[in-house]
Amino acid sequence: MAKYRVLAITTKYWRPRENYLEEILESVKGKIGDGDFIVISEKAISTASDHIIDENTVKPNWGAKLIAKYWMRIVWSYFLGPLCHFRGRLLHYLRKYPLEMGSRHKQVALQYAGFLQALMFGSEGGIDGSNLAYSYVSLPLNDAVGIAEEIRKQIWLKLGKKVSVMIVDTDKTFSFKNFHFTHRPKPIEGIHSFGEFIAYVLGRMFKLRKRATPIAVVGCKISVEEALEIAEIANRSRGFGAGRTVWDMAETFKVGLNEVSWEMLETVKHKPIVIVRAKR
Repeated sequence: MAKYRVLAITTKYWRPRENYLEEILESVKGKIGDGDFIVISEKAISTASDHIIDENTVKPNWGAKLIAKYWMRIVWSYFLGPLCHFRGRLLHYLRKYPLEMGSRHKQVALQYAGFLQALMFGSEGGIDGSNLAYSYVSLPLNDAVGIAEEIRKQIWLKLGKKVSVMIVDTDKTFSFKNFHFTHRPKPIEGIHSFGEFIAYVLGRMFKLRKRATPIAVVGCKISVEEALEIAEIANRSRGFGAGRTVWDMAETFKVGLNEVSWEMLETVKHKPIVIVRAKR
């Protein structure tokens, strides 16, 4: 029997420099009660905060070019991908990994996430290009806890509701019994971040339980297991917007990988906020 009631809230697409705090307050007004969890997408906040990079402005070095040409097209598509049980379509995409765009992307990963993160097949260190326009990618939040606390505080001051706020990334946390680990940097306390792409490969290879990663929880004290459960429930109810990956997004709109516009993204349902309520 389900332990939670879930309401995913559809909002307009949050473009860069959007007042996301105002959007959150307006979206949850009249829908929340004391004790609810407000679960928010990290990528949506990063985009609205203009914490993004236009990869078209980046000049890749030789290391980034080597990663794109050999590591992605050969190692991931023929060795690591099958080891991680990737489906045929994703393996096909990796075998045709775009060299020019991919090199610029890997340069951003090297600069902002480091070498071992750049060896991931995507979402390197929390860097993500899905559901963003053109050649933009979002960066992980620097102070997710502080942002979550400000959202919680404003909900209390403006709406008079005592809620907990969680910020979540779709990057996976893997669980082996009571041990939880992720390749993603800076998860909540109790989730171990190590190994970069190696942690991801191990989790996928052994088909460990995988769930969305909470990167901030404020307003209450809960176990890591409960945080992961709420994060994954919210993630599933939110959906994937224009697509799980940049390839899926381009296919949705029938355009090239760097041709998706902000206007196209605005035609798709976006659900950056999910209200999760424990059944009483």
